[in-house]
Amino acid sequence: MRKTVDCQLTFGETDISQIEFDLKSRDDIPPLLKGLQYIYTHNETRKKIFQILEREIAPSADKKNGRPGMELWKIFVMGTLRLNLNWDYDRLHEMVNNHKTIRQMLGHGLIDECYSYNLQTLKDNIKLLTPEILDNINEIVVNCGHKLVKKKIKFF
Repeated sequence: MRKTVDCQLTFGETDISQIEFDLKSRDDIPPLLKGLQYIYTHNETRKKIFQILEREIAPSADKKNGRPGMELWKIFVMGTLRLNLNWDYDRLHEMVNNHKTIRQMLGHGLIDECYSYNLQTLKDNIKLLTPEILDNINEIVVNCGHKLVKKKIKFF
C-alpha cells in the first residue's frame, strides 16, 4: 500500500511549501528543488502527476494489503534528481541521506534525522519510473511551465 504523500507533518518537519533555498547558489540542486516545490504547491499539476504515478507504479499490487511502499512523492523527487542531475545510484544514495534541503523536500524533519535510505531500496523504487511514465509526467510539467511563462509575459 503506497501513500501519495504523507500530509501529516511530524515534529520539526518543514512544510514543502515553506522550504527556503539559497538563491545565490550556483549549484544545480536548488533550481531543481524549487521546481519540485512549485509542482507540489500547484494543486492541478500535482494531482495530474500523482494520478499517473498511482495508476502506473505497481498497478497489480494490492493497495490495501502488504507493507507500505515508499511514498510516491519520494519516488518522484528522487527519480527527478537522479535523471536531471545525471546521478548514479551511489550519488543519489549519498545525497538523500545527507543533503539537508533534499531531505526536507523528501519530508524528513528532526524526529527522523537519523533515518537513512538503503541503496537497494532506492534502486527498487526509482526503477518503477519507466520512460513511458516519465514522458507522461514531462508533458504535464512542460504544459505547466508554458502556463507559468504566459502569466509572466505581458504583451503591450
